[in-house]
Parts: sequence; C-alpha cells; structure tokens
Amino acid sequence: MTGFRHGAVFAALLLSACGERALEPDAAIVCDPCDSWNQPQDPFRVHGNTWYVGTDGLSSVLIESDDGLILVDGGLPQSAALIDANIRALGFDPRDIKAILVSHVHYDHVGGISALQRLSGANVFTSIAGSGPLAVGVLADDDPQYIAGSDEGHFPPVREVVAVEDGGVVSVGSLDVKAVYTPGHTPGSITWTWQSCALGQCYDVVYADSLSAVSAEGFRFTDSGVADKLIASAGIIADLDCDILLVPHPFFFGMDAKLERRDQGNPFINNLGCVLYAESSLDWVERRLEAERSH
Repeated sequence: MTGFRHGAVFAALLLSACGERALEPDAAIVCDPCDSWNQPQDPFRVHGNTWYVGTDGLSSVLIESDDGLILVDGGLPQSAALIDANIRALGFDPRDIKAILVSHVHYDHVGGISALQRLSGANVFTSIAGSGPLAVGVLADDDPQYIAGSDEGHFPPVREVVAVEDGGVVSVGSLDVKAVYTPGHTPGSITWTWQSCALGQCYDVVYADSLSAVSAEGFRFTDSGVADKLIASAGIIADLDCDILLVPHPFFFGMDAKLERRDQGNPFINNLGCVLYAESSLDWVERRLEAERSH
C-alpha cells in the first residue's frame, strides 16, 4: 500500500511538472518602431469565424473552424505573449491552433511564430519563396529590405514549414483558406482568403499582404523589377472577391477608425476595400519610382 501511495504521488508530481504547455517567448527584437507596434490591443470579432488577436500595430488574425483554429501572422517575438493572452481572453485555447499562416517573412510578422508553434504544435504555411528564409530565420538576399548582417534581417527560425503553391488551400475541418501569391513587398508574399459566415450572411475575407514600396537603402525598385511585381500584385488583390479587407499592419485597413464606428453596424464590411487598398499602393509605388528617376 505504501509503495502504491508513493507511486501515485510520483505520478502526480510528474503530471504537475509537465502540466499544460505554456508559451516560451523568444528574445525580443529591438527596433525604432517596435515599442509602438507592440502596444496591446483588445481582441475583437471582425465577423463570424474571424477574430483580431494582434497588437495595436501588427495584425494577427484567428479563424475558428469546426475542428480547430487557424492563426494568420505572429508579430514580433515580444508580440507572442500578447497574442496568446488575446486568444485566451476570447475563450479559445491557443493549443487548439492547427495551422499558422504567414503573409510575408519579415521580423515584424514572423517573429512570434516560433513560440506560438511550440505552444500549439501547429504546422506553419507560407509560399515556396518564403519557406527557406522562414526555416533558417534569415531574410533572402533578394528581399528589398535585405541588409547583410542586419539584426532586423534575422528572426527566430520556424520548424515544420510547409510550402503552399499559388492557389493552394490550407484546410482545417470544413474551413478552407486559399493562398494567392502577391509578390513584391517580399519575393514570397502571400495574400490569404477565406469565407466568414454569421446569421446566414457570408462574406469573403481577404488578408491582403503588404504592397508598400519599402526597402533597404540603395535598393532600386525600377532596376530590380520589383515595381512591376508590386503593380501586378495590386491588380490581383483588386480583382479578388473581397467584402472584408485585413492587412498585416492594421493602419492600412483603418482599424482604429472602424472600431470607433462599431455601434453603427459592422464597419469592416466594405466591398471596395481591396480596390482602394490596391489604388493607394499603386500611388506609393509611383512616388517611389518618381523619386528613383530624379536621382
């Protein structure tokens, strides 16, 4: 009897030691806008199965299916704890995340993914061009923001990266999320699309990847051909079925202003959102090209 009791106590201590998997954040990345990007944001429902769980300056989106969760983007390494807390605040369990989707492989959108993957055990999905850099934790040298030896070109590497082809689908339960290649901001940029339904009303959600003409010093959009890719990708996004637009930086879909209007209906529903986003991005590219022509 004594031996059984000791064995039972040992087993209880072992279970307690193992316990529930907890988030183990990676070391923070330091950058000029990092603190402002990483300010907390209360989570909220966008529509139906789609929830915003990111920070004030970096989007992370949770999609609920009938067989688990999908997370899109993971912010900075120091964003992972905020994303984890936001998911739990909504009543979900981050360990139920079955798939993590990546828009583009920059430190401010993939920095928290390694920790969130360790917590959930989820596979991570990105484009063919993005899978290599994500797995090693270093930007490819054909990325417009690549600077050899730069701290901002590094991020925690991610295991179990699955490369998705253009038009490929990631499915969890009955939920299908489609990958649409929109290169330019990075060589492997992906826009993700899915359907969100509530009360018999379904809308097409587009998580449109960044189209901003931002680069390391000395990079030329004209000579590299990246401007042409951005222009083509803007056209692809503008042509998508798009009722709800989300973007990796919430500023670009007017999150704060829309949240202030929530008592007037759902301000995130706007079937011109993708067109307006594409047009504003084309204006940015044209300004960049004009600046390059003048130097």
